[in-house]
Amino acid sequence: MKAAPSTSPVPPWRSPPETLVLGCDEVHVWRATLDQTPSQIQSFLHNLAADEQARAERFYFERDREHFIAARGVLRAILGGYLNRVPECLSFCYSSHGKPALAGKPDGDAIRFNVSHSHGIALYAVTRGREVGIDLERIRLDLAVAEIAERFFSRREVAMLRTLPTEAQREAFFRCWTRKEAYLKARGEGLSLPLDQVDVSLAPGKPAAVHGIQRDSSEASRWSLQELAPATGYVAALAVAGHGWRLACWQWPDPRQQSV
Repeated sequence: MKAAPSTSPVPPWRSPPETLVLGCDEVHVWRATLDQTPSQIQSFLHNLAADEQARAERFYFERDREHFIAARGVLRAILGGYLNRVPECLSFCYSSHGKPALAGKPDGDAIRFNVSHSHGIALYAVTRGREVGIDLERIRLDLAVAEIAERFFSRREVAMLRTLPTEAQREAFFRCWTRKEAYLKARGEGLSLPLDQVDVSLAPGKPAAVHGIQRDSSEASRWSLQELAPATGYVAALAVAGHGWRLACWQWPDPRQQSV
């Protein structure tokens, strides 16, 4: 069974409200740049847990290290805003496939989140009581997208990609890829479900949708997909369990403020 397509327009990126309130029927997506000042990087590093600091040290290139620190630092700042807690006091746990969650015994309305970053931009999806996944990719010109699609996309997706004009195929490829990844991240099972067993929409101008899951004919109806517009040259998608939720897109940091 196919999931109901998301027909909602992509909301603009706005300044967040002074007080963050997240209802159970809401999904908030935050956009941030990972190119931060040295002083901000140091401030973020101070807020990280020991395991996060150790992960940061393992990066070979300084730019990658700083982007990791910024990505985790912004995540802590955002979640701290919803929980009314200082960022350094937050603790995370991880599923067997590496999906992060807030540590502690969650209740039914507990905050869930997911993160994706690519080439200096990060997106953060935050909601309550439902699984969520997000994926962001920069459109690369050095990839042989037709050959990669043959290996990882479903037969239906490959056939749809071939019908598109050549100049539209590259963006459609990344549109398909991010929708698959967002869904798999929301499930929290990594690549235990192969990419070619997840069938999503990819044609330009068509609503984002999960068309089918080969292992479970009813699984697709449990999910909704939303296309996002992160920046020129980037593609992103949001996958959320259930339907009837409202989306808000916030820019971090608030342009009206000097700091979080």
